[in-house]
Amino acid sequence: MDPSPRPRLIPLLLLLLLSFSSPAARAWKKDEFRSCNQTPFCKRARTRGPHSLDAPLSLDAGSLFVSSDGSLTAVLTHPSRLRPLLLRLSALPPHALRLQIDEDYSTNTPPHRRFQVPDVLLPDVEARTLHLSEPKTAGGVSTLALSSDVDVVVKHSPFELTVRLAGSGDPVLSFNSHGLFDFESLQEAKAEGETWEEHFRSHTDTRPRGPQSITFDVSFHGAYFVYGLPEHGSTSLALRPTRGPGVEESEPYRLFNLDVFEYLHDSPFGLYGSIPFMIAHGDGASSGFFWLNAAEMQIDVLAPGWDGAASTENGRIDTLWMAESGVVDAFFFVGSEPKDVIKQYISVTGTPSMPQQFAVAYHQCRWNYRDEEDVAGVDSGFDEHDIPYDVLWLDIEHTDGKRYFTWDHSAFPNPEEMQRKIADKGRKMVSIVDPHIKRDSSFHLHEEATAKGYYVKDASGKDFDGWCWPGASSYPDMLNPEIREWWADKFSYENYKGSTPTLYIWNDMNEPSVFNGPEVTMPRDAIHYGDVEHRELHNAYGYYFHMATADGLLKRGEGKDRPFVLSRAFFAGSQRYGAVWTGDNSADWDHLKSSIPMVLTLGLTGMSFSGADIGGFFGNPEPDLLVRWYQVGAFYPFFRGHAHHDTKRREPWLFGERRTTLMREAIHMRYSLLPYYYTLFREASLTGIPIMRPLWLEFPDDKETYNNGEAFMVGPSLLAQGIYEDGQKSVSVYLPGKELWYDLRNGSPYKGGVSHKLEVTEDSIPSFQRAGTIMPRKDRFRRSSTQMVNDPYTLVIALNSSRAAEGELYVDDGKSYGFEQGAFIHRHFVFADNKLTSTNIAPDNPGNKKFSTDCVIERVIILGLSSAAKKAIVEPGNQEVGIELGPISLRRGSSSVAPTVRKPNVRVVDDWIIRIA
Repeated sequence: MDPSPRPRLIPLLLLLLLSFSSPAARAWKKDEFRSCNQTPFCKRARTRGPHSLDAPLSLDAGSLFVSSDGSLTAVLTHPSRLRPLLLRLSALPPHALRLQIDEDYSTNTPPHRRFQVPDVLLPDVEARTLHLSEPKTAGGVSTLALSSDVDVVVKHSPFELTVRLAGSGDPVLSFNSHGLFDFESLQEAKAEGETWEEHFRSHTDTRPRGPQSITFDVSFHGAYFVYGLPEHGSTSLALRPTRGPGVEESEPYRLFNLDVFEYLHDSPFGLYGSIPFMIAHGDGASSGFFWLNAAEMQIDVLAPGWDGAASTENGRIDTLWMAESGVVDAFFFVGSEPKDVIKQYISVTGTPSMPQQFAVAYHQCRWNYRDEEDVAGVDSGFDEHDIPYDVLWLDIEHTDGKRYFTWDHSAFPNPEEMQRKIADKGRKMVSIVDPHIKRDSSFHLHEEATAKGYYVKDASGKDFDGWCWPGASSYPDMLNPEIREWWADKFSYENYKGSTPTLYIWNDMNEPSVFNGPEVTMPRDAIHYGDVEHRELHNAYGYYFHMATADGLLKRGEGKDRPFVLSRAFFAGSQRYGAVWTGDNSADWDHLKSSIPMVLTLGLTGMSFSGADIGGFFGNPEPDLLVRWYQVGAFYPFFRGHAHHDTKRREPWLFGERRTTLMREAIHMRYSLLPYYYTLFREASLTGIPIMRPLWLEFPDDKETYNNGEAFMVGPSLLAQGIYEDGQKSVSVYLPGKELWYDLRNGSPYKGGVSHKLEVTEDSIPSFQRAGTIMPRKDRFRRSSTQMVNDPYTLVIALNSSRAAEGELYVDDGKSYGFEQGAFIHRHFVFADNKLTSTNIAPDNPGNKKFSTDCVIERVIILGLSSAAKKAIVEPGNQEVGIELGPISLRRGSSSVAPTVRKPNVRVVDDWIIRIA
């Protein structure tokens, strides 16, 4: 790795320190939620200094052994431990290392064992484990090859693990290099005079199993910045340091799923979901670290000099990981670029599910649309104002007294007819189903769950009784596969009366939220299936709920219909079951700005299908803010307008004709780009590469992009940057790379590799197509995406300096799983040597099904082509077609500025060539 740029590390990190001293960063709601100092395991861990243990944790060299499954095992010992620790190292292709550490229960058996999170890793992870060779041991150090490019070095005493590049020997990741590893032993009983109880406000955590926390340090070598650890509000894409010189009164990044009312837009405080995955990027290699643990975590990003050292290795970022309980089940990923790291993380947690076409379009939601008349009025309002939408949502008030799977028959007397009327226009509906079940003896769902013993228990063994929207509520124990199966059955048409095939589901409050619980959540000493304490699986409860709901829709459709389920809570692996959103944001400019780093971070950690509530959930947005939010939100992977019931109505036509036009154009733009988005969703479903991306994911060598959280890429071809201030007159936009960028509105070229000061206009935000790319569009505006299925395509070609470009188009039926058996079209478009070629890139034998379409290409716009070109030849057939100047988009007032091949009418399913004469 080239070390020359690394001296820039410290000044770059110092930039991240500044905002943590701001009043807003200190204003989080300390009285309602625990700080690190109020969390004993976090407070204990933070007080330890590097290498401060009275004796080192050591690996017993004589215990090193390569087992029959190809993994390496060993024993870790320490004089003060009740029992030794068992270590297991295993490898996954191409460069992933798995580290597992648990207590050796054979020597001193406690009443309970530590919880290992089930059903998150893909079931074939163990089967894909590579066979490690015998380590080479000398001088208290063992070395083994992870791959031809990567080695693992294990120091015996004090125990330390380093993943390094085999050729150069440069370290990439290291574990316990600062001696902060601590693994509290499970105890059989309290010592005399010892207390295990913890108190917070009026709540007592009995902690009957005592302290069981785990702490360790992980260092990322050769890294400029680290990213990840959703979910928290932030205006910074990179994770800021939380401890060390220049950081005052800061909290660690907290991973603990919580229902946070009006969260701060910039804080390390945990929100609705938790993914303990961190990715680092620097010179020569990218890396990632994932800890599979569903207990509360606190993670410090340590500023240079945190350990009191006079100097620090250039290009190293140290982090401290703390968890209340669980085991060490950690993955180290190494790649030549960040996309490699994301793909490896996805290879163990699963690829995002492929959504239906409608789910990629615009969604309209409110807490609550009052009744069937209100629903019909909103639906017709979109038609009257020529604004497309695909999904209308119903919040909790549609139910009979907050009893889920029911309808308020005074407001919604004919739910099936209502859904059919919406479906007649190609649209869908979504209803909300939360995990809290109303404790009502007349409610069949509660009676059945009670009789079967399906609820989470409190510490005394009784059904847990908490308070949520229905009042007294209990919660299904979703850790139990039998209960998840039972829950899934509730979505059948027989069980969910009034539902139809076009009704999909929204899971809210599934952190789980308990209004009268500690920190508005379930007590940690509640008991789940298998005698597991809630503290051990808290962050995965919403994941299991999401899983069960998605499985329910899958069963409802007999395995043929792709589910759509939106979840507020999430964990690693949630990408396999649907979409998420950033929760209850606020109608202010700061929350608009922070939505970009939040959505980008979700994408980096697997959750590619995500977005923020357009306009902000709480409060009434200024009309100009609402317009700007639509213009940014039209690029989110998940595009939904939503609002609190105390806010004023904000359908897009309620703010005057001019603003209606601006919001309509933003939504129209999203609909025109649906073919491009759908193609990106297909890529995400295969590789995990997110739809909405940080600039550095596409330009990993451009250091100017590393902490740019205001601009973003959509796929490889499109760059956009929001307007995040009221009354902003100009904006600076950095366009990376050496090639040109073309303005999406008018095709004007802009030089890459420099920042451009642009005048702010009201009609759009800065957005550009990258030279060298081809984007597919559909430009005829319909009521919904379903009505666009047979419409022709437009290809927009942006030529680079070599007068070349390429792109892809993926098409299937938009709803079924036929694509898994080969029922899809996947085309590769290449423009070179003055000709556009379309070739098939679908696998030769992908399955026994086929998909076809009669859709054609009706326009080919070529940015960067000489206006002297007047005709083109279409082959086969030797058909001559005209080239004339045309508009970039079909929006009103667009000028004819780009050479356009008109009506070549070639089918997207066929091979063909369009040659510029």
